[in-house]
Amino acid sequence: MLLLAGCGGSHAKNAAPPRSAVTAAFKDSPPQLATLHGQANQLVAGSPATFGALLKRLHGYPVVVNKWASWCVPCQSEFPVFQKVAVADGRRVAFVGLNGKDKQPAARAFLRTYPVTYPSYEDPNESIARSIQAATYYPQTVFYNRQGTRVFDHAGPYESVSALERDIKRYALG
Repeated sequence: MLLLAGCGGSHAKNAAPPRSAVTAAFKDSPPQLATLHGQANQLVAGSPATFGALLKRLHGYPVVVNKWASWCVPCQSEFPVFQKVAVADGRRVAFVGLNGKDKQPAARAFLRTYPVTYPSYEDPNESIARSIQAATYYPQTVFYNRQGTRVFDHAGPYESVSALERDIKRYALG
């Protein structure tokens, strides 16, 4: 029932900051985070092994993994929140998308509508999601601390910037 309840809602508007604001916000980012910023809005082919290697490379930084799909209306409603927070916190927190149970053309169209400053790993069969224990809900956000330990799992959409920032502060930066 909870899974079905998460499939309703309304479409949100793109809240991506202007390119100049993103460039200024990410100036002098640490190398590991600059690499993610360099893959902004890209769909990246992946596997549980490549995703695990990414998480290892990001040790030393908190990581926020947001699982989404183009067909998921709550994902659409929360993407503007991630657009804002990923820019505000992107010099100290690694953001990574996980696109699950989706078709590549639809996912690309979604990212054109809601561009983000980080890559999204393709996960059509949810093998990556299963490897990080996130194969249940859409959207779903998993938090890792600086040591690479999975510390929190948020099922459902983030409805406000303050709610996502609160959880980042509490679970990833705490």
